[in-house]
Amino acid sequence: MSSEGVGASLWQACVDQLAQELSEQQFNTWIKPLTAQVTDDLTRMTIFVANRFKLDWIRAQYAARIADMAERLSGQPVAVELALAPREIPVRQSVTVQAVPSSISEPEPLRPGDGPMGMSGMGGAAPDEPAGAFKNRLNPQLTFDSLVEGSANRMARAAAMHVAGTPGHLYNPLFIYGGVGLGKTHLMHAVGNKLLADKPDAKILYLHAEQFVSDVVKAYQRKTFDEFKERYHSLDLLLIDDVQFFANKDRTQEEFFNAFEALLAKKSHIVMTSDTYPKGLTDIHERLVSRFDSGLTVAIEPPELEMRVAILINKAAAESAEMPEEVAFFVAKNVRSNVRELEGALRKILAYSRFNQKEVSIQLAREALRDLLSIQNRQISVENIQKTVADYYKIKVADMYSKKRPASIARPRQIAMYLAKELTQKSLPEIGELFGGRDHTTVLHAVRKISGERQQLTELNQQLHVLEQTLKG
Repeated sequence: MSSEGVGASLWQACVDQLAQELSEQQFNTWIKPLTAQVTDDLTRMTIFVANRFKLDWIRAQYAARIADMAERLSGQPVAVELALAPREIPVRQSVTVQAVPSSISEPEPLRPGDGPMGMSGMGGAAPDEPAGAFKNRLNPQLTFDSLVEGSANRMARAAAMHVAGTPGHLYNPLFIYGGVGLGKTHLMHAVGNKLLADKPDAKILYLHAEQFVSDVVKAYQRKTFDEFKERYHSLDLLLIDDVQFFANKDRTQEEFFNAFEALLAKKSHIVMTSDTYPKGLTDIHERLVSRFDSGLTVAIEPPELEMRVAILINKAAAESAEMPEEVAFFVAKNVRSNVRELEGALRKILAYSRFNQKEVSIQLAREALRDLLSIQNRQISVENIQKTVADYYKIKVADMYSKKRPASIARPRQIAMYLAKELTQKSLPEIGELFGGRDHTTVLHAVRKISGERQQLTELNQQLHVLEQTLKG
C-alpha cells in the first residue's frame, strides 16, 4: 500500500471535510489522531485506530460517512477498512466497510474495562493529563471581538457578555441552543476568554459533553470519583457543549446533576449548549431538564443575509483575501443554513480562485459552488415548501392557495410564506403569485409576523427548525 501522492490527498480531503462538519471537540477526539493508507488505484483505504474501543466507535459513527466522502471525491467506489494500529496490539484485527452506509454493522459489545454501564461514551477519548495539571481547553482565537454580531445572535451574545462580566449572578445557568455551525461554541469560548482576561486565576473548563461522559467512565473504572468531584466541583466557570449527548447515560446524568448543584451552591457559573431547547431534550432526567431551564435560555438562529455577508467579508480578510461585496451577497443568498457552511463555501471559492489564477467574481463563485447550487435548486422550491408545511400541520396542499382564513389554515400558510422567502430566491410578488395570487404586501406581513414571533415563541422556533432541516435534507 502507498499513502503518498493521490492516496494521501484523498485521505486529507476526507479529513478536511470532516473538520468542517464536526464540532472541534469531536474532530480532535476521533478524527485527528487517525492515520490512513490508500492504494495507488484509490480502491481501498485502510484507517488505523489506536484501540478496540475507538475502532468500534469510529465504525459506528463515522465509517459510512468517510466511505461516502471517499467515493464522492474519487469518483469511484472505495472500500474502507478499519484496523487496529499494529503498535498498540500485536494481533491485527479489522473490519471491512464498503462505500454503502447499509453495509455498516452495529458495534460489537465492549470487552470488560472498555466502557461500563452500556454507555456509548468515550472511554479513552482523550489522553490522561499529568497529575496536578489543569487545562482550561479554551481556544484563545474565539472571542467576542471575533464574533460577528447580528439579530440572529444578539440576545445570546448580550447574555454571554453579561455572564463573562459578572459570573455567578444572573442567567445561571445560561443555556444556548440552536442548529450546528451557528456560533454556540464560539460564544462559550468567548465567555471563558473574557473571564480569564479579567481574572487570570479563575478556574475555567470548556469541554464537549462527550468528554464529560469519558471522565465519568474513567472515574467509574478506576474508582477515582473523589478526584473527579474535586476537579469539577471546584470550578469557577464550567462551559459544556452539546448536552444532548447525555441522553440515556444515567450515571453521567447523576454526576452532572451533582456537579451542577455543587457549582451553583458556591456561586460558580455554568454555560451549556444544545441542539434544542431544554424541554425538547429526550432521554434526559426531568430534574436535570428543570435545572437547565432554571436560568436563562436563549436561541441562536441561522444568520440573516446582512450578517452572512459580514461574516464572509471578515473571514476572507482573515485569510488575507479580498471578497468583493457583490460576491459576498451572491454567496450569502445561496448559503443560508449556518456559519460553518459559509466558511466551507468561502474556502472553495478561494481555493478555486488560487488554482485557476482568477480574481474572485460572481461567475467564479458560481463555478466553485456549482455542486452546492445545483443541490439547493433541486431540493428547495416553493412547491416543496408548501407540501412539507401542509404535511407537517396536517392540512391540504390546496389550502395554501385557497382564500380560507381559519387559524388552522392561515397560520401554516404564513409559515410557508416565511420559509419561501428565507429558503428560495423568489421575490415577494412571485411568492404571492404561487400562494393563490396574493398581493406581495400579504407575503411581507406574513414574513414579518412569523419572523417576529420566532424570536418570542420557543415552540414556533422549534417547529421552524424542524421544517428547515427537513427541507434542506
